[in-house]
Amino acid sequence: MSVERARNGKGYVVRWREHGRQRSRKFDVAKDARLFDAEARRRRQLGPALALEQLTARGGPTLDQWIAERWTPEHGATLERSTIERYLSVLACHIADELGDVPLRELTVARLRAWQAGLTAAGVSAGTIHKCRTFLSSVLSHAAENEAIPGNPLSLVRAPKAAHRDAAAPLAPVLVEEIRRELLNPRAREVPASIAGQRKRRRYELAAPGTAATRRRDALIVSLLAYAGLRPGELQALRWGDVGEGTVHVQRATAPDGTIKATKTGQRRVVQLLSPLAVELREYRLASGRPPDAALVFPGADGEPWRKSDWQMWRVDRWAPACRAIGLDPAPRPYDLRHSFVSLLLAARRDPAHVAAQAGHTLTVMFHTYWHLVREYEAREEGVDPEREITRARAGDVRSECVNERAAGL
Repeated sequence: MSVERARNGKGYVVRWREHGRQRSRKFDVAKDARLFDAEARRRRQLGPALALEQLTARGGPTLDQWIAERWTPEHGATLERSTIERYLSVLACHIADELGDVPLRELTVARLRAWQAGLTAAGVSAGTIHKCRTFLSSVLSHAAENEAIPGNPLSLVRAPKAAHRDAAAPLAPVLVEEIRRELLNPRAREVPASIAGQRKRRRYELAAPGTAATRRRDALIVSLLAYAGLRPGELQALRWGDVGEGTVHVQRATAPDGTIKATKTGQRRVVQLLSPLAVELREYRLASGRPPDAALVFPGADGEPWRKSDWQMWRVDRWAPACRAIGLDPAPRPYDLRHSFVSLLLAARRDPAHVAAQAGHTLTVMFHTYWHLVREYEAREEGVDPEREITRARAGDVRSECVNERAAGL
């Protein structure tokens, strides 16, 4: 325990450790800080049982105590591990210091509104605040259901407006194929000479990354994302037994640690393969030595599914350099290739309900995300043939001026 002057000179900060975590609380007046410090020391001497008993008599368990003793074992145990990790992250970064030691009954609308305003003033993004609210609302709703508090006060605090996001911008097949060519035939990488103030280093080149097998793998990853609409986690959990002559059965995904779990929506779907992708899959399996049905299509170095760190490394080492090489800087996310798949089907005048089912969307999400594309392709006189567009782009018969426009920043 310690009482210190705040770094900006305004107020006083009490610091202590609780439940294995460093905690702090700020006070405007030194007397209040010392009184809180003395009370915290007394609670520690009383021991957890008696301290909790006294605290309950004053206003019930604190937010931290409810999360640890009730919400986590009763509700948190039903959530995906990745969701729990995300919740714990926002708890540690944006909730615990301000609200963790506050009794649940003292989490009033005014107090929660002040907490949210403090996050906004500190520059925390609206998206992160929404994540904090989702977690905190889950905890407070759970407490209300168990009659620890009358209701969820956070429901009366207006959420911040979401940051503006541009509409989905799909990459045309010609751009997808440009990326694939770069992955199949990567360029040598230049390491520039050092500049003034750095350790002396001459300019030199690194050999092009990967082997023939990994380059072919990288190109197939892009094809499955862009022409079958798989999510990265679904792609990493894909087994050869899921790949048919003309379909892919999407029935599982991977968690960040590489363990197998259900798909994002919890639903299975069967994606109809466009013929260029079906041919590419057959050729890749043949080149891989005809692995059995139980084998992963994209195994990691240890034969197990990729972990989140493996995927991030692939993005940095293979995907991003290929995008920059064709003028896409900053590089889009590989996940954005799902937009290309949806765009191809809509351009072919496929029914939106069919397109939503192929992408693993609900109709609501489909129209919310792609309504501008639905209207655009409805206005055209005739639809396109996706397989013909891919084949032409793959053969190099079509070159797009948008590559140069992207590079020029137009």
